[in-house]
Amino acid sequence: MNRTRVAVLGAGIVGAACARELSLAGFDVVVVDRGRAAGGTTSHGEGNILVSDKGPGAELELAKLSVRMWPRVVAEIADEDARAAAAIEYDPKGGIVVATTEDGARALTSFAGTQLGVRAEPLSPKELADAEPALTREVTAAFLYPEDAQVQPAGAALALLGSALRHGARLRSDTEVLGASVRSGRITGVRVPGEVIEADVVVNAAGPWAGQVSARLGAPIAIRPRRGEVLVTTPMPGVVRHKVYDADYVGAVGADSGELQTSAVVESTWGGTVLIGSSRRRVEFDDAIRPDVLSAIAVKALRLFPSLADAAIMRAYGGFRPYVDDHLPVLGEDPRLGNLWHATGHEGAGIGLSVGTARLLRELLTGAEPAMPVGEFTVDRPAVLAGVAA
Repeated sequence: MNRTRVAVLGAGIVGAACARELSLAGFDVVVVDRGRAAGGTTSHGEGNILVSDKGPGAELELAKLSVRMWPRVVAEIADEDARAAAAIEYDPKGGIVVATTEDGARALTSFAGTQLGVRAEPLSPKELADAEPALTREVTAAFLYPEDAQVQPAGAALALLGSALRHGARLRSDTEVLGASVRSGRITGVRVPGEVIEADVVVNAAGPWAGQVSARLGAPIAIRPRRGEVLVTTPMPGVVRHKVYDADYVGAVGADSGELQTSAVVESTWGGTVLIGSSRRRVEFDDAIRPDVLSAIAVKALRLFPSLADAAIMRAYGGFRPYVDDHLPVLGEDPRLGNLWHATGHEGAGIGLSVGTARLLRELLTGAEPAMPVGEFTVDRPAVLAGVAA
């Protein structure tokens, strides 16, 4: 049995998925988090598992891998603990992407045509009205993506972590990483208050804080926080049946500007509340909720669902997403410090991509053939090392 010691830094959903995959493979895993499990970025997202928003390339392939894996992972956890699996709230409800202008319709149709291997089904006006009765009729094009799904993000992360713990992993919460223990150019552990946690492999899965953690370990990577906000209504069961968003969302995800980007993204949860997003802006770690941002989100959402004008807003929340300039995850061993691996940089897609990322990490660490090419995710690419000390 493989008893290689692995320290996974970060108990969000990516760290939890990695811990589970590695524990199942026989690694001796300890998960280290400065706070509590799922207490950071993971608990401040919408829980999306999407292929609809990703153009051709490695991230789309990772999304397709993850979409295939999620039902199996949920079923495996259900065999271990039915209550934990239920808390995941896995919902393969599908997504609908709409355009509201002629230019938008052409762009959306062209984009859907580039997504090889993804089911993208054009909807007629009647089909769209049947699928989403409350949606505006001012739509010029619409595509159904039946592979899109949703989970309750904190519930999913805790279920993955709980599975890892059942398979031998350990959790060190409220434990901040202060630095690295290094010998002969290889990391041998992480320094935490009062001790060193020894490890043969260290996995930096600290999400938006991965840049800070990597700097403390002596191998900084260019991960920066990008903030997003979400409005939450009181329960409105049946009003919104899929994840529905304007095609502008794809552009907002891929925008390089640090200025505010907003688009209409509307979906319901199992409990009937409606999540209204989305926004993206770079403000470092400023966690202030800005009314003008929430207003901009609401205005765009009302264009899609006018009936939401009468909805009661229960709360609003925001969180930070791990941003990389080239909009690709970071997965691989650091070329500057042996045995240090990074699994981060998913920005707003970390929930959906977590299980696929974890599988690839396990395959790379065990020497197995990866389920897909990973060359575009490497640590030594310019966007990851630009602007940081070599």
